[in-house]
Amino acid sequence: MKIVVAVKHVPDVQSDRRLEDGVLVRGEEDVLNELDENAVEAAVTLAEELDGQVVALTMGPADAEDGLRRALQMGADSGVLVTDEALEGADVPTTARVLAAAVKQIGDVDLVVTGMSALDSMTSMLPGALATALQVPALTLASRLEVADGTVTVTRTLGTVTETLAAPLPALVSVTDQANEPRYPNFAAMRAAKKKPVEEWGLADLGLEAHAPAVAVVEAQARPARETGTIITDAGQAGAQLAAWLVDKQLV
Repeated sequence: MKIVVAVKHVPDVQSDRRLEDGVLVRGEEDVLNELDENAVEAAVTLAEELDGQVVALTMGPADAEDGLRRALQMGADSGVLVTDEALEGADVPTTARVLAAAVKQIGDVDLVVTGMSALDSMTSMLPGALATALQVPALTLASRLEVADGTVTVTRTLGTVTETLAAPLPALVSVTDQANEPRYPNFAAMRAAKKKPVEEWGLADLGLEAHAPAVAVVEAQARPARETGTIITDAGQAGAQLAAWLVDKQLV
């Protein structure tokens, strides 16, 4: 069984992130997207159970290979980095189109696993867009998954409803942060990851041409500093003061 796990190298959520020319600055304090660690764990666990192999796939600048190396430390067998200057500022449809071409070039892929969202943009749109580009079923937001007899079965909870969904392979599954507890690689795994193969492909290698993204950032502003709040000491009039404040701010 061959599993592709799609991962992303993103700016650390604790770092100061900024846009330049409408594009998120990368390469300063980047890490493997935390929610993708659950996807890697799910893919590696399945491969261990089914004697399969895991290919970690990412798209980004050259230093996105660091994200792949983290996935390799966690147990992925090999990696593929799609990098091309023409992909700078790529939107979700472009990313899905390129990743789909890479999955097809990897070949004989039974299952694609992704995280539920990327913490740099939080659109949660890529799993569905990638499944559409691959023309395979999409089982999203899985908190549990298993594969047997050519079928992938997932469990997901939406509000107060718990669903069990199944689809024939090949298919795509996105997992939530409730799906598992990602393993922490030991020193031996870190050393072994350095020897695992990582291929680098550009658009030409995938038989694709550059296209202008359909979505672009027109304007962005820094988040304003949080204003100091007003503390009211309740002497019997706090309720009336709060009501007057709500009316003044036109919140009621």
